[in-house]
Amino acid sequence: MESKSTQTEPANEHLEILEARKILNVKWSNLDDSKFREFCMNNACIEDVCATGVKIMDANLSDLEIEGAQLGGAYIHNIGMPPKGHPNYDPAAKQRPLTFENCDLNNSTITDCNLNNVSITDCNLTGMTINGILVEDLLKAYNV
Repeated sequence: MESKSTQTEPANEHLEILEARKILNVKWSNLDDSKFREFCMNNACIEDVCATGVKIMDANLSDLEIEGAQLGGAYIHNIGMPPKGHPNYDPAAKQRPLTFENCDLNNSTITDCNLNNVSITDCNLTGMTINGILVEDLLKAYNV
């Protein structure tokens, strides 16, 4: 008679780190459903990860670099300096420029964004519209 294995996957261990200074080296780990709140991780490196469904809110991500990432379905909104009424609001603060390089943004939507002094160079603009007008048509009219 064959015996059947009744092994089940162990439950996730709960680990709580409060008011501590730690350097974590995490590899081959499952951190599903983890929560990180009110913490600092300057100069951290997150490499070769699956982070679907991750939300980053109320964060200072200055000098963030994302390379070789799949962002399909990403919803990026309310990005910029803290607005009036926010505790960190500074009317003299200026948003530093962002750089998108070698990115596939096809079928993406940009709505209600400040694009002052944005530069688009050497990009495929096929089908791209601004307020419903094809950019290719605008460029053709401009170059006449």
